[in-house]
Amino acid sequence: MATERYGQIIETPTEARQAEPGPSVLALLTASIGLAVLILGIVWFALFRV
Repeated sequence: MATERYGQIIETPTEARQAEPGPSVLALLTASIGLAVLILGIVWFALFRV
């Protein structure tokens, strides 16, 4: 339970987070970069094929 001391609210780390852990940042970054490369590859082949 949050308490107040000297005008500041003091919480435990669990109380301060108050969110469920989501997907890892590395997995999200890898998926988004992979998708961007795929889309750019499709655009390149569609527009600039010789």
